[in-house]
Amino acid sequence: MIVCVCRRVSDRDIERHAHNGCTSFDELQMDSGVASCCGRCTDCARGVFEAARSAAPRQHGITTLHVPIAVAA
Repeated sequence: MIVCVCRRVSDRDIERHAHNGCTSFDELQMDSGVASCCGRCTDCARGVFEAARSAAPRQHGITTLHVPIAVAA
């Protein structure tokens, strides 16, 4: 669905930014232009962004578990 009519930004666009490492709503606005014109979409855009951020796997700050693989000699 189109969230920002002024800049033609969809919920999928916002989700893509969130999943690709966009860390704040301000950064999202700079990258996509969402909620930077009339502002009527701000609440909806923030909601979509926050939902996508909470669903996105954390890329920074996670310790991954490395399991050694036995090698046949």
